[in-house]
Amino acid sequence: MKTRKILRLSLLTAVSLVLFVLENQIPAPVPVPGVKLGLGNVIVVAVLFLYGRREALAVLGVKIVLSAVVTGNLGALAYSAAGGLLSWGGMCLLRGLLRPNQLWVASVLGAMLHNLGQLLAAVLIAATPGLWAYLPVLLLSGMITGFFTGIAAQTVVKRLRKPVPECKMQNAECKMQNEGTMDADSSRCSE
Repeated sequence: MKTRKILRLSLLTAVSLVLFVLENQIPAPVPVPGVKLGLGNVIVVAVLFLYGRREALAVLGVKIVLSAVVTGNLGALAYSAAGGLLSWGGMCLLRGLLRPNQLWVASVLGAMLHNLGQLLAAVLIAATPGLWAYLPVLLLSGMITGFFTGIAAQTVVKRLRKPVPECKMQNAECKMQNEGTMDADSSRCSE
């Protein structure tokens, strides 16, 4: 993997983690356990569509582990991993079928599968089948939150695909060097 790609993925992972931590500071919108917007997942969805399956899985894995460490809630690892992996798998299936303006569809499916995966983990860990009663609420909330995170991810993908404008100062220095008015050793021009 190229250094630039590793750097970008590292930065996106950090943004995902920051969004997760910020979201944890916001009170839950509804009094149902497990219902939240999933802001950190915006980045995971964007990475899936910008870079690919492996890269998205790497960002997801690091985000899950670091989120548990940062919040001090290592018990949440099993729930996050179950939801995250199921979500990632479902979105991977849709990745090749969707156009760029339909990315939100994958996010909706991903959010619903994430909630399903977390609920499955809760039922297995707590050995309480009655938790399945939460399924309709969690699926509905997944559709709603997945739509909003999907639109956000679609915007991130659109913005990150645009070329980065070159630094004007560097271009001015290169022009001066090419005209012979600047010493080549002091230039940062990489022609």
